[in-house]
Amino acid sequence: MPTSNRVYNTNIISETIIPTPAEVKEQLPLSIQAEATVLDGRSTIQRILDRQDPRRLLIVGPCSIHNVELAIDYATRLRRLAREVKDVFVVVMRVYFEKPRTAIGWKGLINDPRLDDSFRIDDGLKTARRLLLDLNEMGVPTGTEALDPVVPQYISDLISWYAIGARTTESQTHREIASGLSAPIGFKNGTDGNLDIAVMALRAAASPHSFLGVSQDGRSAVFRTRGNRYGHVVLRGGKTPNYQAADIATCEQILARNQLPTTLVVDCSHANSSKDHTRQPLVFDNCIEQIQQGNTSIVGMMLESNIAAGRQDIPQDLTTIKYGVSVTDACIDWETTERTILDGAAKIRSLGA
Repeated sequence: MPTSNRVYNTNIISETIIPTPAEVKEQLPLSIQAEATVLDGRSTIQRILDRQDPRRLLIVGPCSIHNVELAIDYATRLRRLAREVKDVFVVVMRVYFEKPRTAIGWKGLINDPRLDDSFRIDDGLKTARRLLLDLNEMGVPTGTEALDPVVPQYISDLISWYAIGARTTESQTHREIASGLSAPIGFKNGTDGNLDIAVMALRAAASPHSFLGVSQDGRSAVFRTRGNRYGHVVLRGGKTPNYQAADIATCEQILARNQLPTTLVVDCSHANSSKDHTRQPLVFDNCIEQIQQGNTSIVGMMLESNIAAGRQDIPQDLTTIKYGVSVTDACIDWETTERTILDGAAKIRSLGA
């Protein structure tokens, strides 16, 4: 029998065993308070999607998490703001740990927690879970992107809302994963603006699937799902923005034609802001105006926000990194975030005056 390994792993340099999901959860168990936050966050979002709660969902926070202290600082501010607008908005903190890349670049806190290309994924998974525990124990529900198929096994019990990104909405693997996730999930339209792939993803995710995955004890397993009926479209723009009333109407028609609920979230960043972070409040205000005019299909909005505005490259000397500034996409600052949300809340309240 052949004894060489010339026919497998020919491009693998090394292999490092990491703790299983069960082992990480044993070290960082779900607390009673964190569980309560997750369950309340999920059920509230489900009621919004079912039109049983008239409030709108806001997913607000940094493009990506690169600093735990910064994330806690931001969450403390967001919690205070969420309480001020709780009569009209349900606020979920955007806590993104994984960044899909077209080519190369920093892949997020889970993949590279030290921001130095050391790729200590074992540390990254623990860091992410510990932060999610802290945020949920603060009473701040969290939303993130489902990217790597294995990662949800480590953190999904701490997530109230998931997104499938524009680059992976068309992926069969991600549609299957979505069908088994316990939280509501938004599918973004394609990077070119294609809505059909998001609509097909909704139909796929709502259906039962069987697929290969990794169990809590780290073994390969076949997962069989019942389907996730709380999927919805996230409009993020494409070759042109797609948040205007005519775009919303087109999306409503496509959803209705496919016998799907006309519920959608507008991403105020990315192509909808023409990749100009300063335009996010304009997109947000336009959505609020549509709601004022009677639109009921816009059930939520997303804002990429941080403590300070703009973005920065990750410096070689990490001691020089600017506090509160994104290391991925540019964000609006906290003052702009607060003003935008408070103004939006006031406009919606005026409807009942």
